[in-house]
Amino acid sequence: MDILKYVLIVIYIIVAAAIIILTLVQQKEDNGASGAMTGNETNNFYDKNKGRTKAGKQKRWTIILGIVFAVLTVVLGIIFML
Repeated sequence: MDILKYVLIVIYIIVAAAIIILTLVQQKEDNGASGAMTGNETNNFYDKNKGRTKAGKQKRWTIILGIVFAVLTVVLGIIFML
């Protein structure tokens, strides 16, 4: 049980560091208050294919690692309670 605990802690630290790095590398997408008032409804090729760009992939991996981080947090909490 101790080996599993230490392996999960190492994975947890790696995931946390990866989330921090991915978050810092991402570019800001917010248009500010003017974008909220006027809306940013654009219908161009770039907006339809954002998931295939580098920024789209970074965003997707940030979300995936965030979910993994949350699951590991719960699992480690349960393990340390035992």
